[in-house]
Amino acid sequence: MLYTHATIITVSSSREILLDGAILVQGSSIVAIEKTGMLLAQYPNEPTTDLTDRIVIPGLVNAHMHCAQTLLRGTGDDLELVHWLCERIWPLQGNFTPEDGEAAARGCVVEMLRGGTTCFLESMFADRYGFDGLCRAVEQSGIRGCLGKIVMDMPTYAQDPKWAMHPGLVETRDASLGGAIDMWEKWDGKADGRIRVWFGARTPGGVSDELYKEMTALSRTKGIPITMHCAEVLADRDFFASRGDTPSSYCDSVGLLGPRTVLVHMVHLDDDDIAAVAASGTHVVHCPTSNAKLASGICRLPELLRSGANVALGTDGAPCNNTNDLLQELKLAGIIHKARTLDPTVISAETVLEMATINGARALGLDDRIGSLEVGKKADFVAIDTRKVSMQPWFNPVSAVVYVATGKDVELVVVDGKEVVRGGKVLTMDEEAVWRELRVRAAEVVQRAGLKDKIKSRWHVR
Repeated sequence: MLYTHATIITVSSSREILLDGAILVQGSSIVAIEKTGMLLAQYPNEPTTDLTDRIVIPGLVNAHMHCAQTLLRGTGDDLELVHWLCERIWPLQGNFTPEDGEAAARGCVVEMLRGGTTCFLESMFADRYGFDGLCRAVEQSGIRGCLGKIVMDMPTYAQDPKWAMHPGLVETRDASLGGAIDMWEKWDGKADGRIRVWFGARTPGGVSDELYKEMTALSRTKGIPITMHCAEVLADRDFFASRGDTPSSYCDSVGLLGPRTVLVHMVHLDDDDIAAVAASGTHVVHCPTSNAKLASGICRLPELLRSGANVALGTDGAPCNNTNDLLQELKLAGIIHKARTLDPTVISAETVLEMATINGARALGLDDRIGSLEVGKKADFVAIDTRKVSMQPWFNPVSAVVYVATGKDVELVVVDGKEVVRGGKVLTMDEEAVWRELRVRAAEVVQRAGLKDKIKSRWHVR
């Protein structure tokens, strides 16, 4: 297929933008990208799709996501992290069935695809959610998924007994680490290479030093990447300090720092932490909406970028963001640091788009295949429709994408050379069946958890 007459933001090494550009896709790859007139002359017999008045970008990479939590959207509003976890999210997730987990995963990938996300990193999918169901959802939908299977052996948060996990979520070392290896052997590389299985370690304080060291050793020998929350809230920093450590020194002591590790949030870092992360090649994921909504703080993104650290972007889960729309995350990432630093130039729109594309691909070890639109790379791209009042006028296409567009403006999504969204509709799944099942299963989980009376409007409803 030859996609023609688009404004193409390539995010290539030269950061070239093509006006009236075209992309030729053969199989799963981009075989040509040039001005429309040139490609029409070279390939006169190719079928074409006219993308006049659309902005084409590389497929977005959501580098931090909790798929199961899509079933829990709106159940934990206006709470800080520890109470959010202990009083709402863990009790709800502890009452999941595998069927609930698969329904949540299907809803999550449909929403992400409709919003232009073509690849994502699931943070820590638990056994009770049914990892096979998550993989089936990725396989059927056509999205790319790097899927973190939870690794843990302690039932508390920051080793504090009053912050205990719901019993239904607790996994032993054998079930979590062994289960991750089993799922890696079963699913890694499946779905034409779109599925990758990762270690999804719990936050320090939920995993023993011994298990971290065992996991990081396996990561090195088997080539399994690791993702983990770190330094998200002040309580995390206090935990590290109680051991005589900082976030970076602790991670280094158990083998977590390095280019195969993606650390998420990283809000509470000092200058030495930032330098250590950058020097080690460890990747960081910025989740501004989640950090703001849970009152966790604001990541020192400008300092991380200046240090040379690779920083990607993530939405986090639906109960702490309320949407899986990464395009909306771009805007907040571009403006919140201007307010913190009182400098409107500190983070540009171009930097934010890099975080959501090539930086995300680099964090996932996929930058040789995705993250930019270049000949030889996978045909993963998104067309944003500007034929509407809310998108007009625009003068800088990057600004239009970062500061204006939302998932509702996405018209076309191509992953691995296949159209998975066209006309704003997902082609690979029955959207109505997905949302109807989400509604039913969410109500059942809330009922089983005994939280029906707590999850409701504060205002009188009759």
